[in-house]
Amino acid sequence: MPASDRKLSTDELGRVAPGDYQGRSERPIVVILDDVRSRHNVGSIFRSADAFGVTRILLCGFTPLPPHREIEKTALGATLSVPWSHVEGTATAVRELQAQGYRVLAVEQTVEALPIGEVVVDDRPLALVFGNELDGVSDAVVQACDGCMVIPQHGSKHSLNVSVCAGVVLWWATGRTM
Repeated sequence: MPASDRKLSTDELGRVAPGDYQGRSERPIVVILDDVRSRHNVGSIFRSADAFGVTRILLCGFTPLPPHREIEKTALGATLSVPWSHVEGTATAVRELQAQGYRVLAVEQTVEALPIGEVVVDDRPLALVFGNELDGVSDAVVQACDGCMVIPQHGSKHSLNVSVCAGVVLWWATGRTM
């Protein structure tokens, strides 16, 4: 490391107070969690959503809700900065966002899923659906979405942890909208 390099202080990072947080990306981005079961994953997704300026999170079905100590353990306060709400049915949430002009993409391995690098981002606000740790995005929700995208992988496993996947996809999405 160069002698002139050093870690930035908290003040130098210019953090936004939770009460002042309003989605920071230029285009609205909504994260939809379809029956994600792990509180750790939910908290981690909140933290990534905060980092990338997500407008809000919709926690659908049996996805655990804040406040909960296991969610907060990984969210580190992001449940206070990123607006969220619970919606019983994920497909209903998808259709409501589409009616509001959102392009809704499921992050799922399907026959016609586009590799993340081939997805073209247009002018519409974007909603991204992430699914259950075992079953992924439900078939009914996949059918309701405008399309699917996938992160190409080269290892022996066929998927990433949902919170890791969300971080990768949110980095990609905001890199095209910030």
